[in-house]
Amino acid sequence: MNNKITTSILRQYKSESRTIVMLTAYDYPMAKLLDEAGVDMLLVGDSLGNVVLGYDSTIPVTMEDMLHHVKAVCRGAKRAMVVADMPFMSYQISIQEALKNAGRLLQEGGAQAVKLEGGIAMAATVQVIVTAGIPVVGHLGLTPQSVNQLGGFKVQARDEQAAQKLLDDARALETAGAFALVLECIPDGLARRVSESIHIPTIGIGAGVACDGQVLVIHDLLGLNSGFTPKFVKKYADLHHEMMDVIQKYIGDVKERKFPSEEHSFKIADTILEKLY
Repeated sequence: MNNKITTSILRQYKSESRTIVMLTAYDYPMAKLLDEAGVDMLLVGDSLGNVVLGYDSTIPVTMEDMLHHVKAVCRGAKRAMVVADMPFMSYQISIQEALKNAGRLLQEGGAQAVKLEGGIAMAATVQVIVTAGIPVVGHLGLTPQSVNQLGGFKVQARDEQAAQKLLDDARALETAGAFALVLECIPDGLARRVSESIHIPTIGIGAGVACDGQVLVIHDLLGLNSGFTPKFVKKYADLHHEMMDVIQKYIGDVKERKFPSEEHSFKIADTILEKLY
C-alpha cells in the first residue's frame, strides 16, 4: 500500500484489467484520508471553484488558486498520484505558456501530473508538455471550461459525427503522449469503444462502467452538497444533513450553557483566585 502510484503502474492496471479509483481532493485532511483509504489518484480539480470557492463555474479559478490547493493535497498524499487541473487560460494562450504553467504545478505545487481539456486542438500542446517530462491526463466529452460553448452541462457525443470526433480526439491525445484520459458525460457505449481503442487508461465520470477507472467529486460522493445532484453521481452518504444536526446540537448547547461542561474546562486553585484583585 505504500508504493507511490506512477504512470507505469496505471498502465499495468489497464493491461491487467484492474480498475483505477480516482476522487477529487482540495485540502490536506481530505487528501490524507483518501490516501489512507487506498484511492489511486487524487484530482485537484478546478471544480474547486464551484465546490470550495463558491463560484458558479470553473472559469474564475486561477493558477494561484490551483497552486494553493495542490500544495495542500500533496502534503497529505503519500501513495496516491496527485493530478492537478490546469485552469482556464493557463494553457490556451500559447504552448510556451502552457508548458510554463504545467511546470509550476509540478515544481511549486508538487503534483505528479497535470490535466487539461481538449482533443486534437490540444495535441501539440500535450506533446510539448510531455516531452518536457510532465505527465499529462487528457479530458474529453463534457469539458467544464468550455461549458459556454457547449451550451450547458449536458451529455456529449450522442450523434455519429460527434462520437467519431471524440474517438479521433482520444487517439490524438494518446499519440501526443497523454498517459490517461478522463471521459465526462458521454454515452456508455462510446466510452467502451474509446477504452477498447486506445492503450492508455480511461477514467469515467458519467461515462458508464466500461472505463478503466472512475472519478467523482468527493463532496458529491459524501453528500456534502444540498443542491442539485447530477444523474451520474451516487451519494454514499448524506453528510450535509448529519453535519447540520451536529452543528445545531452544538448551537443549542452553547446557548443553553451546556457546553463547555466541567470535563471540557480547566481549573485553577481557589486560593489563587482569592489573592487576585
